[in-house]
This record gives sequence, structure tokens and C-alpha cells, in this order.
Amino acid sequence: MKRRVAISMLGTTLDMGRREDRWNRWRPNVGLCQQRGVFIDRLELIHDNRSEWLAKVIISDIEIVSPATEVRQHIINLRDPWDFSEVYTSLRDFARHYNFDPDAEDYLVNITTGTHVAQICWFLLTEARFIPGRLLQLSPPRDREPGQDFAGTHTIIDLDLSRYDEIATRFASERDDATSFLKSGISTRNAGFNRLIDEIERVAIRSKAPVLLTGPTGAGKSQLAKRIYELKKAQRQVVGPFVEVNCATLRGDQAMSALFGHVKGAFTGSAGERAGLLRSADKGVLFLDEIGELGADEQAMCLRAIEEKRFLPVGADKEIVADFQLLAGTNRDLREAVREGRFREDLFARLNLWTFKLPALRERREDIEPNLDFELRRFLEREGQNVTFNKEARERYLAFATGPEALWNANFRDLSASVTRMATLAPQGRITVEVTNDEIRRLKDSWSNSPSSTMHENVLREIMSDESVARLDLFDALQLAAVLRTCRDHVTASAAGRALFANSRLEKKSSNDADRLTKYLARFSLKFEDIRRA
Repeated sequence: MKRRVAISMLGTTLDMGRREDRWNRWRPNVGLCQQRGVFIDRLELIHDNRSEWLAKVIISDIEIVSPATEVRQHIINLRDPWDFSEVYTSLRDFARHYNFDPDAEDYLVNITTGTHVAQICWFLLTEARFIPGRLLQLSPPRDREPGQDFAGTHTIIDLDLSRYDEIATRFASERDDATSFLKSGISTRNAGFNRLIDEIERVAIRSKAPVLLTGPTGAGKSQLAKRIYELKKAQRQVVGPFVEVNCATLRGDQAMSALFGHVKGAFTGSAGERAGLLRSADKGVLFLDEIGELGADEQAMCLRAIEEKRFLPVGADKEIVADFQLLAGTNRDLREAVREGRFREDLFARLNLWTFKLPALRERREDIEPNLDFELRRFLEREGQNVTFNKEARERYLAFATGPEALWNANFRDLSASVTRMATLAPQGRITVEVTNDEIRRLKDSWSNSPSSTMHENVLREIMSDESVARLDLFDALQLAAVLRTCRDHVTASAAGRALFANSRLEKKSSNDADRLTKYLARFSLKFEDIRRA
């Protein structure tokens, strides 16, 4: 049978034993050795030098109530028993140098005495298995009858048994509920996007750092930002409002005023004071959509507001404090914008701690079907009309929507508009094949007439990311698409260069066509070899 060893700190208040009536008081370390059914073979008693006299009294009294219990003294002098670092280090050193023998001894760690800091440290050391034992909690007697001792009662907490497993299970359940909350407004069957949402959920719960959502226009950045806010609010991490700002609409002098506010008389026409959007987001979440469109001055102000939670309104001489959590969105390649000097490198570094790229709808075609139902529910909430597909119409629409002809240039905005049109035109609330065919023709015409969806875009998207294509001016897009098609038709860069520069090279005495082509492609971060492989 294993020997039972208790590790305990001397309680300078509870264990006080100088008074003559000490036997009429509950003293934890004396009561520890009086517990029914828990005989203590050895007590490791920890105290400082100043409590030596009290330790002697307790040891003497333990010899009376439990003569067979051996008591060993351990001196640990703490400068500040409320200093977590000092207490944890001291108790860890005690555990590190103690000669534990779990095969022969059963260890109990008394968490009844000592400061709250010491109790937390005992828990951490035991849970981490620095101490191979269980926790012991002692309680004083409630209703003591005449002649009864002051032993009190005890509870043993085993961190490796079902009690701990239940806590872990409950935590996992709460985590899953939070994930379900975040996904509840996002209909997806895409495995990659599901993993992305899981990661965003973990970050949203555990971190207050800025989050950057990237992806093409219409990919759902704004909707996801709102769900993140609702999750944080449900977790009681924020109490303030959700403030959304489309930075692309902020231009000129009004941009600074809109973001940071202004005082009365700050500029011509400022008859009153304006709080500004950053101040309005205090204690809440600020979503700066299309943050890549901000001007240089606004970027500098935003960086300080993010880092220091303070900023200076236009025309003010006193700073404003606003503690908000930042979400940002962009359809641009901010790395490229930094290289080109259009976006501050330090602001990008601050935003880039947590960056999540939302895929385009054409990369999540399996999500089109569940989002049909989602958009029809939204139509019902908005218009009060319950509209459904008939079977043939639904199959016809999905065959087109998930096929190669569907470009979905505006992503979910295209899909939402498409469903709204069909629901509005549906006879007797039923979308028919005729309505579906008309809508398919309408979508094809829209995409074919859009500069961003002509043949050149298909060529570009086979080589470049959606973000990079979206950043191109129409002039560059048309020219680059022609260059890429020529590169595909030739085996070497020299051959492609001769075809591209056939006329201009005749006017030169010497020409390096491959070098000219290589430099042109480098403007778009492209290489001839990559184009050939694609």
C-alpha cells in the first residue's frame, strides 16, 4: 500500500495557534491530519523563517492528534507572496528538487492555505505534472456538536479524471457553438472555406489584433466582418457598435473629417462638431473596407489610431481616445501597393498579422446551391414573398451556374441580383424554366458586355490571381492579355519577343527582344517560364 504524502503551506492566519483556545478553532494543517479515511503518513510543511515559531506549535499539535504522521519542514522565503512570477518560480523549484516517488507514494497538494496566487501556482504545477499528485481542498466544520473535533471536511480533485474531462468537453462544445455561430450566416460546402472560417473563429475569440480580409469584390468580406462582430459581441469581447467604412468613397479634405472628426470652425463650412467614424466605433468594431484606397495622410493617422488608440480630430488641439477592434478589407494586393509606394509599409505590417483571403465564387461553385436557398430566404424577409424553384428550373439554373460559362465577375453580388430578378419575375411565386432561361441569357449578355469579363480576362486569370487582375487598368489588361497569348504560342522568350516587336526592331541596329519582353512581364511580376507552364 502506498504511503500518503501531503504538501501544504503554513497558514499564518488560519493556523495561528498561540492563543490558549486554539483547540476550539479550526486550523487547516492540524485538521489535515485528522481527516477520516485519509491518513497522512508524511506532511511536507512549507513556511518562511518568520513563521518558525508557528510551525513548531503546529508540529507539536499534530503529534498529539496523529502521532504516526511525520512532519518535514521546508523554508521558502517570499519577498512578495502576491507576486505571481516569484511565487510560481519558488514553488516550481521546490517541485523540481523534491524526490517524488509516485510508485511508492500518493501525493496530495493542499490548496486551502497560502495566498490566491500560491493556490493558482499549485494548480498549474499539478496540472502540468510537475507535481505527480492530486489537489486537496479542506473546509471547516459547519455544525460542530459538543465533543466533536475541528477536523472539518475535505475534497480531493484529480485533474486527470472525468471531472477534468467534463470541463474539456464543455469547452469544446462551447467552441463548436461559436463556430456554428460564425458559420450560421455563411452557406458553404467548400472544405477549404470551412477551414478558413474555423481559423477566423479561433482568431476572433482569442485575439484583439487587427484582421485583414482580402479577396475580390463581392466575395463576402463585409458580411463576414459583420459576423465576426456579432461573434465578438456574443463572447462579450465588445459592447460598442459595428461601424463600417467604405474607404473608396472617402476623398479629399472630407476623408480626414469623416474618419477622425473635426471641431467647430476647423474649416470653411464646419458649423458644428463632428465625432468621426473612429470615435463612433469606441468599445466596438471598426471595419475599414477597401482600406487600400486611403490616402497617405489618412494611412498615417490610422496607423497611430490602431497602435495607440488615440488620434487628433481635424482642427483640434486635444487628442481623442477610442478603443476599437479593427477589421480591414481590400480587393487589392497590398504587398504590391507597398512596393509601388501607394501604401505604407508600417501600416501593412500592422494589418498583416492575421490575413485571410476569401475565395471568389467561381472557386466555390459547390456553394452556389446552398446560397440559392439563402438568397430566397432573404427575398422573403425583404419583400414578404415566399418564392421557390420548380425542380426542372432549379436543375437548369444550377447546371449553368456551376458550369464554365458562368463567370460570376461580381461574385455573390451577381448571384444575389440574379436570384432577386428571378424571384421578382416568378409567376405565382414559382421560378419556372422559362424564367430561368431568361435569366441565364441576361447574365451572359451582362458578362459579355462588361470590359472586365471579355476574352482577355479569361487569359489573364489563367496566369494571375483574381486580385492582380482586378487591379489592372483596362488598357494594361488588354495589352497584357495579347502578350500572354503570344508567349503561349512560342517556345522561347526570344521567339515571342521577335513576334511582339517585329516592326520596331527593324528600326534598330541591334535589339534584344527577349530582354524587352522579360522586363515588360516583370512589371506584372510575371516570368515567361511560368506562362509557358500555365
